[in-house]
Amino acid sequence: MDAISLEVAVDQAGERLDRYLSSVVPGQSRSQIQRLIEQGHVSVAGRKAKANLAVKAGDRITVDVPEPVATTLIAEDIPLTIVYEDSDLVVVDKPAGMVVHPAAGHDSGTLVNALLHRLSDLSGIGGERRPGIVHRLDKGTSGLMVVAKNDHALESLSRQFAEREVEKEYGALVWGVVQAGRRIDLPIGRDPNDRQKMSAKSRRARHAVTRITRAHHYRGVTLCQVAIHTGRTHQIRVHLSAIGHPVVGDATYGGHRTRVAADLRPVLTLERPFLHAHRLVFTHPTDGRTMEFESPLPADLQAVLDAIEALQPED
Repeated sequence: MDAISLEVAVDQAGERLDRYLSSVVPGQSRSQIQRLIEQGHVSVAGRKAKANLAVKAGDRITVDVPEPVATTLIAEDIPLTIVYEDSDLVVVDKPAGMVVHPAAGHDSGTLVNALLHRLSDLSGIGGERRPGIVHRLDKGTSGLMVVAKNDHALESLSRQFAEREVEKEYGALVWGVVQAGRRIDLPIGRDPNDRQKMSAKSRRARHAVTRITRAHHYRGVTLCQVAIHTGRTHQIRVHLSAIGHPVVGDATYGGHRTRVAADLRPVLTLERPFLHAHRLVFTHPTDGRTMEFESPLPADLQAVLDAIEALQPED
């Protein structure tokens, strides 16, 4: 049985133990974390704890991980673009419309189901052999993800994400004019009025920072390169909406419009937010190499951009 040791950061103080662990232990849903707690595999300051314990800054938490058994998840032969693979990890280019892991309403067709078919040399966390998901992309977001194939890689990559050592950049088309250099520093938490959404006005929000690193302006919209320094749920979509520049095509956060200027009508063909994770940089967990990957805009987003450029002159 392996053990994971964690220390609660200041901005995570006050969270329920199960919520805290599900946000920092990769590949684990809240229900799986609750099961580990109930089975006595989690201790705080050396003592067994309950799921509803409010964690404090500096708390030392240990999660004893049972030996992995065969996963109950189903391997599915789903097309998947593998950008890079070795014995420790795999980098994939996730298509839009694919959910990362099985959950209520998504029992199959997920990235995890596809990876289980593709990968055979897996070790597991939380008791099951399955791919080590260390970060996520929304269903409607396409782009680069790194997945651990063994526990050593999972621990290393998880630490890099937790300590904000990983570089993540996205391409986003947003409404209005946004300037390069803009920094958005707004905490993000669950929307109290809609549990399916996140909000920059939540009372139980966590620190989040987003930067606009590049901007190309068209009439009415801006193509941005966006870097995130934290990894909160829906972070880019929430932050851009909060400053009045929602991602084009994002119905959840105000980016979907049915009436637009003639030279912007190509955006009406979008079936998802114009958001793509195009650059990912991290340190290889075994040999320390800097691993850098880039992904061009997928065909659906590039087609919209090409059509806009054809209809209006560049500024």
